This record gives sequence, C-alpha cells and structure tokens, in this order.
Amino acid sequence: MTYVLGIDGGGSKTVCVLMDDSGQILGRGEAAGSNYQSIGIEATFKAIESAIHTAANEARKIINTITIEAICLGLAGVGRASDIEVVKSLVQELQNSKILPITWSLQPANIVICNDALIALVGGIGHDVGIVVAVGTGSIVFGRNYQGSTKQVGGWGYILGDEGSAYKIAVAGMNAALKSYDGREVATSLLDAFKEHFDLENIEDLIEVIYRRQWGVKQIAALAPIVDLAAASGDEVANNIIDDAVKELVKATSTVIDAIFIPDSIYEVVTTGSVWLSRSKIHERFSASIINKFPFIQVIYPRFEPAYGAALLALQSLVREEE
Repeated sequence: MTYVLGIDGGGSKTVCVLMDDSGQILGRGEAAGSNYQSIGIEATFKAIESAIHTAANEARKIINTITIEAICLGLAGVGRASDIEVVKSLVQELQNSKILPITWSLQPANIVICNDALIALVGGIGHDVGIVVAVGTGSIVFGRNYQGSTKQVGGWGYILGDEGSAYKIAVAGMNAALKSYDGREVATSLLDAFKEHFDLENIEDLIEVIYRRQWGVKQIAALAPIVDLAAASGDEVANNIIDDAVKELVKATSTVIDAIFIPDSIYEVVTTGSVWLSRSKIHERFSASIINKFPFIQVIYPRFEPAYGAALLALQSLVREEE
C-alpha cells in the first residue's frame, strides 16, 4: 500500500491528512497556522510537524508501518521560486525529524509545493479542473483548465485588493454608517447596528475602537456579519454593499473563465470561505449572476477540504511518475 501526506498550511491553522492510494484517509491532524511569511520558517516547521505527528499517530491505530512516498504542501503566500526553495528545505527537515512515527521514501518529483488556492480547488471539486472562488477575510479566484493552464485573479491583500471579501464588506459598512451620521448619505440601520455591537453611546467613538485599539484585518473582517444581517433585514444601503461585493466576485470569476476556458465548456465553480455562509444570500446572488453569463457551469460548495486536495495532488505526482 502507498501512503501520502496532504498539507493545508493557512494563516490560522494547519491541517494534514494521511491518505492511501485508494483515496482513503487514515489519519488527520491539526496544528497552529503555518504562513511562514508572517510567523517565520521555524514556527511553520513546528506547526507542520505537529499536524503530521497527529495524523500519523491516528493512522498507526490501523497500520503498523507508514512509509510516505509523496507529499503535497499547499501553503498560504507560496508562489515565488524563492518561497518554493524555502519550503523544500522544510521538507528535508521533516524527513530528519526525530518525533514523526513514519519513514520516508520521497523522490524530488513527489514533493509538490503550491499555493493554497490550488489545493482548495482540488479539494473542493475532487479533481484539478475548474475554478475556486475563495472569499473569507480576503478574496482570490483561481482556475485550471483541461490543458493545465491556470489563471489567478485577486489575492492582492486588503490594501491592494480583496474585493468582495469580509474585510471590504465590513469597511464599506462602517463607512456607510459614518456617511449616514454626517448626512452625506441616506439613513441606514448600520448606524445603530455598529453602535449596538460596540456598545457605543455615540458613533464617533468608533474612532477609538478601530484606530486607537489598532484593530487588525481579521478583527475588522469579523464585522462583516453586521452588514450581512442588515442586508438580510432589508436595509437598502447594506444591500447595495452586498450587491457591490457580488459584482466584484462575478467580475473576477468571469475574468478567469474568459482567460482559460473555451465558450460553452462544462466545469464547476467551487465557492469556499466564510462570506458564502451569509444570511443575505450572497451565494445565491453570485450563482444566479455567473450562471446567467455562463449557463454551462455549475456552482457548488466544497466536496472535500483543501488538505484532501493536497493529498490528491500528492497521489497524482506518483501516477505521473509511473507514466
């Protein structure tokens, strides 16, 4: 039996799955985030090592000896050649680890290093053709066609991009509330919603919350449900914000489609991330709009998690080596 590892290394957590060549998951482990761009390579190594350790120990309840023949690491922020070299050195360290209850039999072709958008696509759909629209704190659209060509739109971060994301929705909501308070825009329930959420006597105190407490991107993005709830309750201003977010996501997805897919081809678009779980029906709005433009596509929720996609890519590397 052949065994492989799939690693999903995100900013908030690391997930590892240990899979056999039939596609069965024998072990799964979670650990802290492993975005080495923000936490450094040593902390990234510890997180990945810990996730593998947990997955391997679970698998050992079923099998005695685990020899890993392929590994795929889909990590946030990994895209440049220099990043890949750093992660390759990390894989070498993993093979020298004293605590992992596994043996290694890796060839260079069976060490797959990619960004987390690709493993989200493969995990979400179950194979490597289609589009993933990942929208949480940030946003990115990534696609791969039947010929292997890829296209990415977005992923530029909260300052340069992230249109349609929770962060941008939250900022637009606060901006609209303050404009309403100033009298520059029409009245909106967002004004009272933000006051109530922060227990503010006056909306002007929002300055102290956002600036003086030095709120980060994730903290601000977590305010998006306030806008979402207002939109679901019928607030016109909040609904306009949601509509604008949907338009941006449709535009980004359409750009990927036009770049790599031929007209009328059939494929799936998988939607992943917290924004899609909205009460204001963002998923339904997006699906209706994109299908209206491209009737042959199907919009789905993820079938499997990204770490599962990483393990499939690891298995795929073994198949290609045999060919």
